[in-house]
Amino acid sequence: MNANNILCETALKQFDTVAEMLNIEDGIRERMRNPKRSLIVSVPVKMDTGKAKVFKGYRVQHDITLGPSKGGIRYHPNVDLEEISALAMLMTWKCALMHMPYGGTKGGVQCNPEEMSEGEMERMTRRYTTESWGHPFVFQL
Repeated sequence: MNANNILCETALKQFDTVAEMLNIEDGIRERMRNPKRSLIVSVPVKMDTGKAKVFKGYRVQHDITLGPSKGGIRYHPNVDLEEISALAMLMTWKCALMHMPYGGTKGGVQCNPEEMSEGEMERMTRRYTTESWGHPFVFQL
């Protein structure tokens, strides 16, 4: 089991423990264990060498019951959909616990930012946001 699986399983175990203590009904528990929406995008970037390289990007909207979702972007070689889903879920809990009118979202790009120039990172971020934010689900409430 990799670290991303462990993060997801830990978040789900913590949720199940709290849901049991709060006596949350089964249908709501099942819904909250899963993200509302997930998106995988290709992120083509022109590298400083002049060659194009395609990265894999993710965007997960866990829940929007309390309002629009919030969350950042993670850049890491091992980012995957499971990790981004877990981080979006954790953002949902953080916002709810602080009584903030937001749901949880997280994005991620599978890359090694330590091996990329500032220009490459900027081009990648701009392309990632174009690819993921251009998708209709991001704007739905």
